[in-house]
Amino acid sequence: MDLRLRQVAMVGDEYDFTERALREVFGLDVAYRDPGTRPGREAGVSVFGLKNFVMPIGNQFLELVTPLRPGPESAGGRYIARRQGAGGYMLLFQVSRSDYETHREHLEKQGVRLVAGGEISESDSDALHIHPKDLPGCLVELRWCENEDAPDGDWWPVERDWKDHRNTEIIEAIVGAEIQTPEPGRLAARWADLLQQAIELEYEDPTILTADGPVRFVAPSDGRPEGLGGIDIKASDPVSLLKSAQDFGLPCEGDTIEVCGLRFNVVS
Repeated sequence: MDLRLRQVAMVGDEYDFTERALREVFGLDVAYRDPGTRPGREAGVSVFGLKNFVMPIGNQFLELVTPLRPGPESAGGRYIARRQGAGGYMLLFQVSRSDYETHREHLEKQGVRLVAGGEISESDSDALHIHPKDLPGCLVELRWCENEDAPDGDWWPVERDWKDHRNTEIIEAIVGAEIQTPEPGRLAARWADLLQQAIELEYEDPTILTADGPVRFVAPSDGRPEGLGGIDIKASDPVSLLKSAQDFGLPCEGDTIEVCGLRFNVVS
């Protein structure tokens, strides 16, 4: 059963600064925003104690969620505390409608707790969140959406006019993700089991493949706890992008740019 890596979410407190960095350095634009007042039926995140914005990257999306109030009142706030700062928060995978119930049944048979559900669903889309204590590493969503056969089909967490906000002049796609954990092999096996995927052995690190690129499980290199440590982004001109990030004042090392505590690994 194929997985599409359709969206990546970050969590952090610097809402305005992060938006400005993504606009000015990466050329991205906001296709959806919840300032903390939109209900769940409108894909709002205020029900979770958060505000957000979502930006298209090609046919995929990058989201920032920010707690409405600092501290442990929201899952996002607790995640920031647990990971000792802002960073990667969630991977959202698109699955076919025919596979969706198979995934749900498999997870329920494994005794996995499913959260959110109807709060993040509509008649033309349905989704589930896997409880992070049952699938550590980051929060995971599985979602089907209408027009699923189209690469740039509808995606319920954004407005239907999201293509009007798409700009691929600087970055073209998200082509991978990186989960850091003290036990990469063990965690990769857990993900493979619950998501019904194979572990690819020809990679240097334990890896699960999606239609959009690999999800790698690696040992931490930054001293931070287990979590979504990085994503791979395909850039039209990596050298110019890295210079722009440095000029803006974002932390850079080699081919990596840090935004909101998440490593953006730049590839061509």
